[in-house]
Amino acid sequence: MDHYEVLGLTKNATKDEIKDAFRRLAVKFHPDKHSGSSKSVKDTATLRFKQVSEAYQILSDDRKRADYNFRYRYHNSGGATGNSYGYGYGYGQHNYGSEYRPGSGSGSGSNGFISKFENVLRYLTTRAFLLNVAFAGALLGGMFVIDMGKDALWKMHNSGKSFEETMESIEKAKAEKDKT
Repeated sequence: MDHYEVLGLTKNATKDEIKDAFRRLAVKFHPDKHSGSSKSVKDTATLRFKQVSEAYQILSDDRKRADYNFRYRYHNSGGATGNSYGYGYGYGQHNYGSEYRPGSGSGSGSNGFISKFENVLRYLTTRAFLLNVAFAGALLGGMFVIDMGKDALWKMHNSGKSFEETMESIEKAKAEKDKT
């Protein structure tokens, strides 16, 4: 179930558009409005109301929406089958009070590779990991700058000679000094 489609919106809808679409559809499909209707109409309206509510709960929360967009994009690219991105096709299949756990969606098989990939991806985007990478990069950059600076200082004070040539001349001087 595409939550954007349920609300009749595009993927780049704003929060206000999501809220307006939810309110309009919630009034249209609210179970109290269909209390005098036949059982099939009432059941259909109730199901649609639950789908609209689920879509709103996901799309109105920035974190849930980003997570849904990521999983929905992966799901539609042919990388997964069934409901492996964790959001239910019908109401009641997603527990909003808990974090998403791969493979917990109804009808989804246990796909260990996707679960491990998602865990690695989440780790690679954590603040602590990114700070460690930045620190390591700064250290390596500093070592490179110091190494380049050392070479520049050598060339500035010892024009025309390399370090190796200077060491050879020092060894020759020591050898001549030892002979005398």
